[in-house]
Parts: sequence; C-alpha cells; structure tokens
Amino acid sequence: MKQKSRPAVPARLAHISDLHFGSGAETDANAVRLCAALVESGIDTIIATGDLTHRGLRRELALFESTFAPLLDAGRLIAVPGNHDCLGDDVSGDLMPGARVQVSTRPGVYVVRVNSTAPHNRSWINGHGSLDEADLDAIDAALDAAPAGLLVVIALHHHVLPMPEEHAMERLSSWLGFGFTSELARGRDLLRRVRGRCDLVLHGHRHVPRGARLFGPPRPMHVFNAGSSTELGRVRLFAHDGAGALLGGPLWLDVPAPWDTVAEAFGGETGFPTPLAV
Repeated sequence: MKQKSRPAVPARLAHISDLHFGSGAETDANAVRLCAALVESGIDTIIATGDLTHRGLRRELALFESTFAPLLDAGRLIAVPGNHDCLGDDVSGDLMPGARVQVSTRPGVYVVRVNSTAPHNRSWINGHGSLDEADLDAIDAALDAAPAGLLVVIALHHHVLPMPEEHAMERLSSWLGFGFTSELARGRDLLRRVRGRCDLVLHGHRHVPRGARLFGPPRPMHVFNAGSSTELGRVRLFAHDGAGALLGGPLWLDVPAPWDTVAEAFGGETGFPTPLAV
C-alpha cells in the first residue's frame, strides 16, 4: 500500500520593529523576552525594520547584537536602519553597510532591503524618511532580478502611506504643516512601481500596528506596519509555502509576560506553582 506523503510544514516569517534599545530597562527586558520567544518558536526568517536603537549609540547597538545573537549568528535576522539609528553615533551604517537598496535571500523568501533614512535624520526633530529616483530605480532592478517561486518582500523603516498621528506632538506637527511625521513623499510612487512584483511591504516607524491590502488578483500586495514590538509584546507572523505564496492572513505571536508582572496582576497570588530557579 502506498504511504501518503505528509504535508510540508509551512515556513514562517516574523516582522519586528522599533525595539528602541537603550530607552529604558523595561524596554530592554521586553526585547530579551521577544528574542527568546522567536528562538523558541523556531521562526525561519525575522525582518527588523529599524529604530533598533533609541539614540543611535554604539552601546545600544551592542546590546541589540548581544540580545539577538542567537538569531543573528544563525543568519535568521535581516535588518534595515531607522531614523533613531541615525542619532548619536549614527549606527545606521552598521545595520546596513553599503548601498541603500540591497537584496537578502532566505529559504523561500526574497527580501529587498531599503534604507529610507537620510542625513536629516541626524536631528531628533526630522524623523521623516527619504526615497529618491535612484532608490526607486534600484528597487526596480532588484525586483526584476527576483527568481520565480519566492515570496517577495520589501523592507524599509518609514511608512509609505498616510497613517493616523499617534500622539500630541505628531498631531501638532501635522496641523502646522510640517513634514516631520508625514509618509514618504515617494511612497505611492514606490507602490505603483512594484505592483504585481511584490507580495509584502513591511515597515515600522509608527508604534501602532496597521495593515492594508492593495491591488487585486492575480498578485495582491499587502502593506504592514509592525508597530513597536517591545511595547506591544507581540509579533506579526506570516506563513508561506516556500514557493512564493502566503498561506492565509497574518497571525500574532504573543511574548510571555514576566512572572512578576503576572503575579502582580493577581495581587501576588497567581494560584500557580512558583517557577523553579534553574
């Protein structure tokens, strides 16, 4: 009797962003738990879309690299810089040395990495991103070179579509007509140019996660903002078949809360055994 073949296990892609290492002890501790959850879950590929440091300091970058060493050393984490990474010591070049548009491939995934930062990001106030015609041409060329049968992802930090302001300073900036909180000026141009050749556009910058589906069959494109993974305590996951097709909509991986937080929520009495020190 012929044995039935077992279905292939879907590959998984995680999108993290805006970790802001160095912004506080709680944020750094949340990042440790985030990495542990990703390692334990065996996610195949993790894409980090910038603002990995808070003030662009080398010690913050070193903390990111040591915390995420299990994923970095295994080649499972791909990163692009954000505007916060340009502050202080400017570690944006460490996160993505070389050209502003680069390609990274992982099993079943073709990632076009885009550095959407600019020299004006050396200022705290000027957090908006930049794309020019040369960047768009380089993205075009990268997509033209994408092999068939791979999930095609564009990863960058700044948002490509208008998004709601998230706090008072952003609302004030928008009301005054400043561009500091606006979407990329060439964002819509980017989306039009990559239509039919890209499956996911992943970005960060804003801390509230959102998503949008653009265009229709035969190849719809989805745009997702990860939000701040260390604030949210959860990460969006995408399952794909390893041959270029997404398997349904995204899901969320929840990062377990620290034990003392759980105990505090129950007034110090969880009703569960005290975890053993190992």
